[in-house]
Amino acid sequence: MTAEKVREIRARRAAERQGLTLSKSRRRDVRALDFGTFTLADSRTGEQVAGPLASIEEVETYLNTPRDQRGSGESDDSPDKTAPAGAATPTGA
Repeated sequence: MTAEKVREIRARRAAERQGLTLSKSRRRDVRALDFGTFTLADSRTGEQVAGPLASIEEVETYLNTPRDQRGSGESDDSPDKTAPAGAATPTGA
């Protein structure tokens, strides 16, 4: 078994422990855009949570990143979630 296949199997097991399913593209055309890519989906809902990921390294990075730090699409400039909506902010006048 190749080292690449071993890494893929290890990543599948890590994904399962996190409630995810790792899938590899079934494309056989090396010129296809999704050839050799991976996707991660929620095991319960089947909803895609990450992908297409171009390499097993990207999959490992995603799985090793704490859930609260994974790409949620929010920027660091988002308003503080502890303040109620419409609350006045203090100004230093």
